[in-house]
Amino acid sequence: MKKIKLEILALSYSQTQSGAYALVLAETDGNRRLPIIIGAYEAQAIAIELEKMIPSRPLTHDLLKAFAEGFDIVITEVIIYKIVEGVFYSKLVANNIQQTAEIDARTSDAIALALRFNCPIYTYESILSTYGVVLDEKSNKLKGGEDESQGTETKTKRKALSDKGSNLADINEEELKKMLQEAIDNEDYEKASHIRDELNNRNKNE
Repeated sequence: MKKIKLEILALSYSQTQSGAYALVLAETDGNRRLPIIIGAYEAQAIAIELEKMIPSRPLTHDLLKAFAEGFDIVITEVIIYKIVEGVFYSKLVANNIQQTAEIDARTSDAIALALRFNCPIYTYESILSTYGVVLDEKSNKLKGGEDESQGTETKTKRKALSDKGSNLADINEEELKKMLQEAIDNEDYEKASHIRDELNNRNKNE
C-alpha cells in the first residue's frame, strides 16, 4: 500500500470536548488534512517537544526514548495504519542492529515519540482518501464546494444547525457537505472531523 508522509500542522484546544485537543496532520506533498482528537497529557507531550522545551524531570515519552537509546533501539517511522469507529491506530517501526519490530501504539503517543526520535510520520493513501479533508490549492476551499457569491441565508441556516448542538444525523447529506466546506474554510478541523465521520458512516451504511 502506498504510504503518504504527514507533518504536524496545528495543535489547539478542543471546542467541543472538555480536556481534549485537536491535532491536525497535513500531507507533506498535497492539500489534505487529517484531524485527530487527543487527550490533554498527550497534547502536552507533543507541544513541549514542538516548542523544544526542557521539563525539569523527564516526561514518560522522554523516559521511553532514553530507555530505547540505552539499548541501541531507534524508532525509524510511525505509521497510522487504520481507523475503526473514529479511533486511529498506529504502529512504531523500531530497530536495533539485529532486528526490526513493529509495535502497536496509540496515535498520540506514537506522534509524541516520532518528534523525539525525529522520524517521519506516515499513513496510507486509503486512509487519507477516506478520512482526510481536502483543500483546493487555489481557492483554499473544499473541492466541489459552493461559490462564495451565493447568498448568506443557507450558510446562516447551517450555522444554526451546528451551533445549537443538533445531532449531525438529523442533517441531510448536502447540508453536511456544505458545513464541511465551511469548517475547512475556517480551519476548524475539529468540527470538520466530526462531519467527515458522519458522512463516512452514511456511505458505509448505503
